Amino acid sequence: MANNPSSVHRAALFAGSVAMLGLLTACGGGGSGSASSPSTLPGTAAPATGGGTSDSPPASAPTSASSGASTSGGGTGGSTSGGTGGTGGTSTTAGASSRCHTSELRATVGRNDPGAGQENFPIVLTNASSRTCTVRGYPGAAFVDGSGKQLGPDPKRESGSTPTTVTLAPGRSAWAGLTFSNPEVSGAHPATPAALLVTPPDERDSLKVTWAGGQVPVSGNASSVFLTVFAPGTGA
Repeated sequence: MANNPSSVHRAALFAGSVAMLGLLTACGGGGSGSASSPSTLPGTAAPATGGGTSDSPPASAPTSASSGASTSGGGTGGSTSGGTGGTGGTSTTAGASSRCHTSELRATVGRNDPGAGQENFPIVLTNASSRTCTVRGYPGAAFVDGSGKQLGPDPKRESGSTPTTVTLAPGRSAWAGLTFSNPEVSGAHPATPAALLVTPPDERDSLKVTWAGGQVPVSGNASSVFLTVFAPGTGA
């Protein structure tokens, strides 16, 4: 059947009215408060809720507090290490400075106290400085002739001696024993030294003391000279 032109025109007007009604309804809905809430579609990220928020760091980035903790941890480690080093350095320096140095000491050889064929001399170190310092252990010693040449082997350390730290206030002394067999008794080859070189414990420089103790063994049987550790006093 043929379409009536009037019927077609009315149908078109009806369709246009429906479309206009739908548009007005949509616009009316946009004016409501619910239209400002953005919708979230499945599979999409949540939309930004403000311009300021978009400038904030993402949630996965470390915050300034955690970054500070990391930096602080590193700084604390460095500070602790440095502090310990510093502390350790101060302690070491204090320990080193408490030792008596050769330049602060005066050396003498005390009176012989012979017995049973043995000659026993005290080597005395006196604190000639204005500070309190310490000595600990054995001295170094060597007999020399007038030209400075050593006579005989190096003295040996007496076994069984237990080192102790001797504190020397200015003017105070410590002594160590120097012992050897009388050459006339032992039959060792003797020599008469011009001096005895004395090296304080843990030092490299020596103090020269004129030797007035007579002959000492330098080779052959029973030629060994022995040293004991320092003790307080002069050994007199």
